[in-house]
Amino acid sequence: MMEDIIGRYMRLDLDGVAHRIYVEEAGQGIPLLCLHTAGSDTRQWRGLLNDPAVTRHFRCIAFDLPWHGKSSPPEGWWKDEYKLTTADYAGAVMGVSRALGLEKPIVMGCSIGGRIVLELAAAYGAELGGVIGLQSSSHVVPYYDVSWTHRADVHGSEACAGVVSGLMAPQSPEGERWETLWHYMQGGPGVFRGDLHFYKEEGDLRGRLARIDTRQCPVWLLTGEYDYSCTPEATMEVAAAVPGAKARIMEKLGHFPMSEHYAQFAAALGPVLEEVRGRQ
Repeated sequence: MMEDIIGRYMRLDLDGVAHRIYVEEAGQGIPLLCLHTAGSDTRQWRGLLNDPAVTRHFRCIAFDLPWHGKSSPPEGWWKDEYKLTTADYAGAVMGVSRALGLEKPIVMGCSIGGRIVLELAAAYGAELGGVIGLQSSSHVVPYYDVSWTHRADVHGSEACAGVVSGLMAPQSPEGERWETLWHYMQGGPGVFRGDLHFYKEEGDLRGRLARIDTRQCPVWLLTGEYDYSCTPEATMEVAAAVPGAKARIMEKLGHFPMSEHYAQFAAALGPVLEEVRGRQ
């Protein structure tokens, strides 16, 4: 049986540099732009893009960031070390959204994606219909050394999968947990570490939260109870700092809710999407 997901490539200049971006989508209706986690790719959203309860009302779109999945690095990549910055990340998301002609999209991201949606709400709220942050925090206190994930004597992709393996809930189905890890095992050399430059170092958004106006750009936050990277407490701190933000801690889920246990995640996401539809 063929799935309804359609994949294609977009040629796009980002900050004057030519890129070839891989994009998948399914469904029709309200644009829902989905952002994957650090070191992974669009496959994390397979459950959502195949869910008719969502796609009958939403045009679900997911894309691989440059350097990730099927989106190759730009020409000359071998000359520089990859480090994701707030400006580069926000520029990529808004660049894809504008190139696709999305009108007031809802942007939903997880982990680093859950972080960048806060920046998008602060800087581009007038262009968005709202943001949904999964595993959202404004910052994180570094708690492990990732320098060894890109060394000649270490299998980097397996090491990256090992780093994130404990972040999932013990109740998540074994098959979905291992598929989530498989995506990490296929990441490019140095990509996970480069993403964590944004997550652990450069992308501290505590000073940006006050700029978010939820009357203009609604903010919903959903975080799994088993996440020790973006903890429930960190998400609730964001909610307290952003007047009007709505937050929920999801039971029996960890850091990768959309891929580690989609059915459990869908039950928590459903009411948010209903609220989004009610605001249209």
